[in-house]
Amino acid sequence: QVQLVESGGGLVQAGGSLRLSCAASGRTFSSYAMGWFRQAPGKEREFVAAISWNGYNTYFADSVKGRFTISRDTAKNTVYLQMNSLKPEDTAVYYCAARSYGSSRYLEEYEYDYWGQGTQVTVSS
Repeated sequence: QVQLVESGGGLVQAGGSLRLSCAASGRTFSSYAMGWFRQAPGKEREFVAAISWNGYNTYFADSVKGRFTISRDTAKNTVYLQMNSLKPEDTAVYYCAARSYGSSRYLEEYEYDYWGQGTQVTVSS
């Protein structure tokens, strides 16, 4: 069993930056593919970014390419989402997710086994 705890959300003005963190429990974090998703009010949850188990491959939704980066620190069992040039449309609850096996590209909710509770990001105009 893996537990994921997100932090770092908050209120920021448009054009600002935030860094989200997702701390994972468990000794096998280094073998997990990790992802970030978000859900805005009245909308379905959507893919934001993903990183492979070894950190070599990263993937981003078109809406955040060039503005967001994803990284992982295996020593700290933590994955990060650095969000720059934030826009009001980035306002959402951001969720961290983990997949316990596989080395492919995972962009869909159903491909992940574990989820965090979410952290709110609000971008004011």
